[in-house]
Amino acid sequence: MLRITQNLGQSDHPAEDRLTLPYELRQKGRFKATSDNGTELGLFLERGQVLAQGDKLQSEEGRVFEVVAEQEPVITAHADDWAGFARACYHLGNRHVTLQLGERWLRFQPDHVLEHLAEHLGLRLEAGSAPFDPESGAYLGHHGHSHSHSHSHGQGHSHDH
Repeated sequence: MLRITQNLGQSDHPAEDRLTLPYELRQKGRFKATSDNGTELGLFLERGQVLAQGDKLQSEEGRVFEVVAEQEPVITAHADDWAGFARACYHLGNRHVTLQLGERWLRFQPDHVLEHLAEHLGLRLEAGSAPFDPESGAYLGHHGHSHSHSHSHGQGHSHDH
């Protein structure tokens, strides 16, 4: 089994094989997988990284694998206008849900509560299968660069609702 220990990110390194993974596994730092060509891999990456479509991973031997977002069940919600799209992003984002964003559409994993909310906001829902490659979030960079959220000037800061 090859040990994958380095995430090269969206580099130009040519990949000799691909690793197709669902979003659930792309969030983990330690797991076993099989490449598209049948190579057994053990991933030992820094925790907190979320692998994105197109990331390149390097084994200890120098072999490079490209990450591919697997087709999986998703809900794609389409907005008729930019105001409706912005409103939906605000309300769904306020729930801290993981979203993939496109041109007046957003995508999330199936969840009847979120689907109801999106419909209530006027979006047209389409259930289907597609690669799920969501935004990485404000406090966790694409490759795990965390950002401090403390304030040294004595003012409190809370996310309680």
